[in-house]
Amino acid sequence: MNHLCNVLYVDLKEQRHEIVEVPELFEKFLGGSGLAIELLLNECPSGAGALAPENPVVLAPGPLGGLFPSAGKTVAAFKSPVTGNLGESHAGGRLAVSLRLAGYGALVIKGAGSSPTLLEIDSGGVSFRSALPLKGFSSLEVERGLRACVSCTRMQSIISIGLAGENQVAYAGVNVDRYNYFGRLGLGAVFGAKNLKAISIVGSGSIEVPDIELYKKTFKKLYSEEVETDKMAKYHYTGTPANVLVLNEIGALPTKNFQMGRFEHAEAISGETLGNDWLDRKVSCPLCPVGCMHVARLRPAFAKGFEYEPVDVYHNYESVYALGNNLLVKSAEEVLRLNHQANVFGLDTMLLGNVLAWATEAYEKDIINQTHTGGIMLRWGDTDAYLAMTENIALRSNSFYDKLAQGLDQTAEAYGGTEFAMTFGGNGPAGYHTGYASVLGTVVGARHSHNDNAGYDIDRGMLHRKLDVDRVLKELKKENEWRYLLTSLAVCLFARRVYNERRVVEALKAVGIERSVKELETLGANVYKRAFEFKFREGFDFGRVRIPRRTFESVTANGRLDETVFRGMLERYVKTEFGANLRK
Repeated sequence: MNHLCNVLYVDLKEQRHEIVEVPELFEKFLGGSGLAIELLLNECPSGAGALAPENPVVLAPGPLGGLFPSAGKTVAAFKSPVTGNLGESHAGGRLAVSLRLAGYGALVIKGAGSSPTLLEIDSGGVSFRSALPLKGFSSLEVERGLRACVSCTRMQSIISIGLAGENQVAYAGVNVDRYNYFGRLGLGAVFGAKNLKAISIVGSGSIEVPDIELYKKTFKKLYSEEVETDKMAKYHYTGTPANVLVLNEIGALPTKNFQMGRFEHAEAISGETLGNDWLDRKVSCPLCPVGCMHVARLRPAFAKGFEYEPVDVYHNYESVYALGNNLLVKSAEEVLRLNHQANVFGLDTMLLGNVLAWATEAYEKDIINQTHTGGIMLRWGDTDAYLAMTENIALRSNSFYDKLAQGLDQTAEAYGGTEFAMTFGGNGPAGYHTGYASVLGTVVGARHSHNDNAGYDIDRGMLHRKLDVDRVLKELKKENEWRYLLTSLAVCLFARRVYNERRVVEALKAVGIERSVKELETLGANVYKRAFEFKFREGFDFGRVRIPRRTFESVTANGRLDETVFRGMLERYVKTEFGANLRK
């Protein structure tokens, strides 16, 4: 093994750190998801509260980070305040490279500080500084301030939380280098509970490869496939918001809290409109030529009678769907305003959109009223009302918003309306109203994420065809397992068509790791099982996963779903993969 195998352990309470060399774990799991989940299983006590000091945060890059294009993700593993079990989130930016150049293959953060803390990490170790001067600032402001403190001759990454994280809103995220996020499953709330406001990581070392000629040859192949083929062209030219018109065309664009699959104003919030009218620039992670991060420019008035201030807004399809068509917001500018508000407070835009959609419908059905909302009248498409709601959630300004801050499941159970509270396994769904594979894939993915297995792609391959249950189950299994191999290498899933089996073997060999395709497939399958081992240990039960009634009432791209058919598919999958019937 020639990649870094040092794990940096940091104790926030005791303000001390330790470097532990564990080559056997890197040999077995390589890095990324595999290593992070294994460390989480080892370090998180069974039954620990998600917001308890005992809940560790694990950050793990992969063995290809800092060496190959589109392979620089970092995986975070923790116990999630959203689901109560596995929290796993992925982020790009400079974090993976900075960690590796600082000499670390993973970072484990334990305990909680007695006051807001800034961690500074480099090859010399760790410094603990007071973050009181940063308290209350957005992560965007924190990033700008800390970025000015380091010479440009070194690689720096800054990760931080906003006010929602400080206030431990369950679906608060962590910002990474301004345009990247650990967005899902509540890592920001865990940071807030630990009094961890920000981390600055500076790398000034190097990453050695055993055969420089083989490395250069392999790099060139991967780079050429990214820029000279169409495998990643969509992500560069339009970005993921290209999905808006594609999904609207087939009736798979979730609209009005998943009541419909088409939005009459889809063109106005599409990737094409955002690109033509609002795009300011495109941003890439280190070594990546694609530029998938599309940044828009808003120009709100600084104050009445004053000139405009430029505001940059990173956006993607998931944010556009959740804060656009699913709320009946009709213009790109309004979607970007909501997106920016979420970024300022540090909230997961997807689950925030699910929460706001539920609240609007609950208001419409007289389940909640202005007494709950603090005088806000909720109407579909009312951007100003949604902006105010978002601020109140981040501030936890009354008992209703305090419950909303705990999560959508908790709110719906307390106030009613569970039948239209759109969550699966506790997590809000992505914007793909495509059919059986999308819903089933969300349930059986360890993160309850569309990125676990892309069930929506399986559904799109079956449009206007009879449901093939065997095919769906087989493809979901393969996707769940192979994607865990890719995320153990910390490869960006946008590059999954580039990093096929042959290319993965070649890339690993170029950094001194010999693995066959079969060995890699086995690793992916093992990591998937280890993820569920943590979930089961912390109380996850397939038999208790609530499927919203609306899932079977609204029409998807593949028609209306039959609940009996779906339950049968879930039963078969669980029996085959986990060797047991659904627990009741």
